[in-house]
Amino acid sequence: MSLVLDPAAQDLLFREARTANTFTDEPVTDEQVRAIYDLVKYGPTAFNQTPLRITLVRSPEARERLVALMADGNKPKTATAPLVAILSADNEFHEELPTLFPAFPQAKDLFFAERPVRERSAGMNAALQAAYFLVGVRAAGLAAGPMTGFDFEGVRKEFLDDDHAPLMVVNIGHPGPDAWYPRSPRLAYDDVVTTV
Repeated sequence: MSLVLDPAAQDLLFREARTANTFTDEPVTDEQVRAIYDLVKYGPTAFNQTPLRITLVRSPEARERLVALMADGNKPKTATAPLVAILSADNEFHEELPTLFPAFPQAKDLFFAERPVRERSAGMNAALQAAYFLVGVRAAGLAAGPMTGFDFEGVRKEFLDDDHAPLMVVNIGHPGPDAWYPRSPRLAYDDVVTTV
C-alpha cells in the first residue's frame, strides 16, 4: 500500500527535512508564522489539549538575551537566524478545556486538577504540537533548526513564567549556504515495530 500524500509533499515534509544550521537574511513574517499555526493547530492531541505556546524572539535586545542562554555551538546560528521561536508548554492549559473539548467539559477538573498531572500531560502534548509546528515550517517552504542545547531554567526565567516550561528553541528561515549536515541514518522498520 502506498501513501496518499503526493511524493513531492512527502519529500518536503519528511525525507528532505533536516535541522538547518545556516539561514539567509530573508525575513520570516508574522503572516508566515500565522499561516503555519493556522495549519498545525488542527493536529490531534489528547482531549484536544493545546498547551503549546510560541514566543517569537524578534527584537535585537531579546535576541541578545536568548543567545547568552544558548549552548556555545548554538549561539552563532541563533544570533543570525531570521526568526527564533521559543516553544513551551503551558501547565495551565486545562483552563481552556471546557471550550476546546466541549464533548467532555468536566475533563478539566476530573483529570487535570493536580499540577503534576497537568505538567506531564502538558509536556507530552506540547511536544506533539511542537513536532506539528516543525512540519508546518517545512510546509511553508522554510527550514527549521530545533535545539535543546540551552539553559532551560534561564530561558524560563528570562522569557516565560512559572506556569510555562520551555521545550525547545527553533531557528526559522530560508536555508543558507552549507545549511545541512549529511543525512544521518535511520532505524529500519523491523528495528522499531513489534507486533504482539
